[in-house]
Amino acid sequence: MADNRVVIFDSTLRDGEQSPGCSMNTPEKLKMARQLMELGVDVLEAGFPIASDDDFEAVRQIGLQAEDSVVVAALARATRADIERAAAALESSRKPRLHVFLATSDIHLEHKLRVTRQQALDQIGEAISLARSFVDDVEFSAEDSTRTERQYLGEALRVAVQAGATTLNTPDTVGISVPEEYAQMIRDVRQAVGDGPILSVHCHNDLGLAVANSLAAVAAGARQVECTINGIGERAGNAALEEIIMALRVRHDVMPFETGIRTELLYPSSQLLTSIIGVAVQPNKAVVGRNAFAHEAGIHQDGVLKLALTYEIMTPQSVGVPTNRIILGKHSGRHALQKRYEDLGIHPDSAQLAELYRRFVQLADRKKIVVDEDLLRLVQQMEQQSVSTV
Repeated sequence: MADNRVVIFDSTLRDGEQSPGCSMNTPEKLKMARQLMELGVDVLEAGFPIASDDDFEAVRQIGLQAEDSVVVAALARATRADIERAAAALESSRKPRLHVFLATSDIHLEHKLRVTRQQALDQIGEAISLARSFVDDVEFSAEDSTRTERQYLGEALRVAVQAGATTLNTPDTVGISVPEEYAQMIRDVRQAVGDGPILSVHCHNDLGLAVANSLAAVAAGARQVECTINGIGERAGNAALEEIIMALRVRHDVMPFETGIRTELLYPSSQLLTSIIGVAVQPNKAVVGRNAFAHEAGIHQDGVLKLALTYEIMTPQSVGVPTNRIILGKHSGRHALQKRYEDLGIHPDSAQLAELYRRFVQLADRKKIVVDEDLLRLVQQMEQQSVSTV
């Protein structure tokens, strides 16, 4: 793999569906999985097989249908029962990955797992060795890495590598990190484990920094990013796949990294997920939100109508949105109104436009958005008044 190639690990079907209201049954997971494969994700985390029979079946069927180009991953805690269950679900997959995790922070070791640091190290080694007895591709995640004492984190990851892990994930499980701090952790981990394993990141968005932290980690040497469509996931969600991808594309000058994602399928993928889980993205969501390519302010509308680049740093078509939208409201200008009338086949002269604009502003003060029917009604009213005056 080229040094500038970033592996996209999609967790929409696993971490994503764990968010309240976002669960999916097996047919829905299969439908979304096919879209993710077409999108071009490298690793598709299909589920947590020990969690339920439905999750087991979803992983099994996705593995059966997966293309040769995509790795199918199943999550497992660092226990024999979890690993054996996940391995059984992956038997049908051409490119299976066991994703094994154990918490490493003292707060988790003491209060959740109630084990010592040494006991955790022993458990990591045994679990990864067991996973390697089933598959060659094993990923280890040190849950709550960002609150783990750095020297101990390095020790835990070295144990995982020695037992056979080929990818090491250092999650910001509680979303507490900031970019430079997270980047430094990646540099420290690389120094601790050497050049062999791929370093992966999995960031949560509790402080709104999941994407920023992920990008900082890539710049520091991470070469796998774990993310989800629309940023869905536990609590405030995960790093949004579409934001990471377009940040790397738009700012390729400062982040010269490549992925295999077909960006024109980002918006369709977002829309499909929304239709499946019934949870819409916020209107001002970056890249795929309803307002991402919409303009109401007159100054912005005038600029976009003259040259979209004045206010749009990427084209709508580059992410699969058919076109930008000029929203007519009280902030809109005369240029935008004229353009909309021309689109409707109406070509007012300067005097008519001035009068239509006056009436439009009055209407826009009463309505949040003025639609085409309103504009046609304004023309009809003006023409009727003109006739009655004559």
